[in-house]
Amino acid sequence: MTQHTRSPAEWFFEDFEEGQVFRTQGRTITDADLVTFAGWSWDTNPVHTDAEHSASGRYGEPIAHGALGLSVALGLASRLGIFESCSIALLGIDGWRFEHPIVAGDTVHCAVRITSVRATSSGEAGILDREFVLTNQHGTVVQRGNIGLMVARHPAG
Repeated sequence: MTQHTRSPAEWFFEDFEEGQVFRTQGRTITDADLVTFAGWSWDTNPVHTDAEHSASGRYGEPIAHGALGLSVALGLASRLGIFESCSIALLGIDGWRFEHPIVAGDTVHCAVRITSVRATSSGEAGILDREFVLTNQHGTVVQRGNIGLMVARHPAG
């Protein structure tokens, strides 16, 4: 694997290689995150918003929305800085799985593995296939899936 010495904000298509793994910082999920996400998504299902209802449910406490975990995974990857200057378009989310619940107090981390690197048919940009694995503080995989990204090539010159 090639070692890069440039700052993350200077990465382009040519800097990525199949097999690279990038690990993010942690993010602790709070009760406020669950409430805020429920408010702006309009998903107020009691499994996410009602402690009394959840206490007698499968998990014994409110769980985070699946889409909240996905959003946090994308945000953590964004904080790496390596995709910021070169991103053109998110291409899709494939095979996303919600493997274990996320609850308030969990600290999640994300590993992003580059699974393939290829030029677009025009050759003007590149495609990164990326596997995201979101784990909690116990190392349990809570969510995983693949997220394709179109990225810019290094400017000529």
